[in-house]
Parts: sequence; C-alpha cells; structure tokens
Amino acid sequence: MDTRVNLPKLIGTLRDSEVFRNKTPIGPMTETFAALADSFGIRNGDDAAAIPDGDGYLLLAAEGITASIVRHNPYLAGKCAVLANVNDIYAMGGHPLAMVDVIGTPDDESAREICRGMRDNAARYQVPVVGGHVLRTERDASVALAILGRAKKCITSFDALPGERLVLVTRGNGNWLGDMGFWNCTLPEDDATLVSHLELLPLSAERELVRAGKDVSMAGIAGTALMLAESSRVGVSLDVDAIVPPTGVALAPWLLAFMSYGFLLAVTPGRLAEVLDLFASQGLRAATVGEFHEERRAWLRQGGRRAVLWDFSEKPFVGAPA
Repeated sequence: MDTRVNLPKLIGTLRDSEVFRNKTPIGPMTETFAALADSFGIRNGDDAAAIPDGDGYLLLAAEGITASIVRHNPYLAGKCAVLANVNDIYAMGGHPLAMVDVIGTPDDESAREICRGMRDNAARYQVPVVGGHVLRTERDASVALAILGRAKKCITSFDALPGERLVLVTRGNGNWLGDMGFWNCTLPEDDATLVSHLELLPLSAERELVRAGKDVSMAGIAGTALMLAESSRVGVSLDVDAIVPPTGVALAPWLLAFMSYGFLLAVTPGRLAEVLDLFASQGLRAATVGEFHEERRAWLRQGGRRAVLWDFSEKPFVGAPA
C-alpha cells in the first residue's frame, strides 16, 4: 500500500484553513506593542507574559473563545476558557494561581451556562475564578478569561535552538470532536491524574530538561510549531510519518486540531530519552515529530521528500517579537 502523503496538497489545506487564517492578523498587534516590550523588558508573544518577581516569575495570560462555540454551546465555551488558560500557564513551566472572566451575554441563560462551564473546569483543575465583569450584549454571547500563575523557571517560545528535537506530548485515549477540530483527551482521566500530568511541565523546566515549548492550542500541531519556530527565530521541519492521528482521524485535521492536553517541546538530543521517559512513565504519548534548524523556513517532510509549509523571510506567520 502506498503511504506517501501528497505534501503540496496537504500544505495547501493547512495554509487555507481557518486555523491558519486566524493567526496571521496577530502580526500588526505584535508590531503595535513592540515599543512597550522594549520599554519594560517583558517580551510579548508567548503563551503567557513572564514578569520577573523575586526568585521566579509571575505569569499573566488571557484567552477568548471562538464565537461559534459560545453561540452553540455556552457551557462548553466556559469550560474551554478555563482549559486554554490553564494550559497556557503550565506550558510556560508554571503553576496557575487564579482567574478572572469577562462575559458578554444577551440573556441570563447564556451567562449562567458559561459560568457553569467555568465553575466545573475551575474545580477540576483546582484553580479559582476570583472575579470578573459582565456585559449585556444585543445578540451574541462572548467569553474571555485571564489567568495569573507563577514559575520558578520558564519554558518559553523564544529559546528553541537549531538541532533540538520537536517533541509532541499528548494522550492516546480521547474523543475526537471532528466538527470542532477538538481532541478531547481529558475526560477519561480523574482530576488528580489530570493535574499530575500537567505538573510534568514545570517539573521539566525546573530540572532544566526543557527550555522552549508551547501548548497545542487553536493553531493545532502545525500552527503551534510555526509559532514556536518563528518566535525563536529558527526553522522547523515536521515529519508526517511520526505524527500519527488517532484511528479514524485524517492527517490534515489532526495537524490543525486543538488539544485539551497537548504540548510541543524543544529538547536537546542529549536530554531526549529522559524527557520521553518522564512523560511515558505517566502513561502519556511522547514522540519526536520533527527538529529545528537554522534556515528560517518550516518544512513538511516524509522520508527523503520535503516541501515548504511556510517561509518566515517572505511572510510572517504571527510576527515574531524582537
């Protein structure tokens, strides 16, 4: 059986996806706030802002949820708001402390369902919602949430180096929600196990096993790899043979999927076995799916074939901070 992937066709699908299109408008915002980053010395463009504080860092992040999810399932939108923010803090090597929300709603029922979703996931991840703001809107409901965390040592988007391996960590057991492009792999776990799996990220940072990485968010594996490479000012290649979707899921949707538990990590070859063993020992799936290189391009490769997914010198993806 021919297992070769049509790389140009796959690249076209990725570049034309809503997931990719939603990321490119970030560029002008990165440029607008560049002067503030220079003034205060806090780099913009990571999963969370790392603010020096004593012997570590305060971490500050915020996430908004796609309008279609809020419209069709406000309860799920509330849960996703907590999930996305908690993952942002753990992706930085931190521990979440507290959250505040901003809800826009045309009716009390939508607000109630959003809050119920936030409440349930806040309890599950053991992070309190300590306040927020409610706006009365004319039509659509909306939800955004901000989170505060703390880290001793950070995993950043800026420190991947040429020669490091790209490692994908996720769970093999989960439910594929194809209509939303969502790999929901947290429901089968009890709450204590879920948190202990997340705690492996700050453990990796504090042991100096990992210095760079990101959570697999709405940009999917492909888009998250692009953002990590662009922010680190390096290139990256993705090995499509190493990226194995769950049974019944095609490669392109899997490369674009948002994961409830998924992280891309940059790992030096000398620490690779230790990192893979750490996550595998907890029943997680950890695999090398690519590597970083000096040439500032992103490639898809299979065997001896490769094709350019993105050329950062020709067009920014989200716009890397200085």
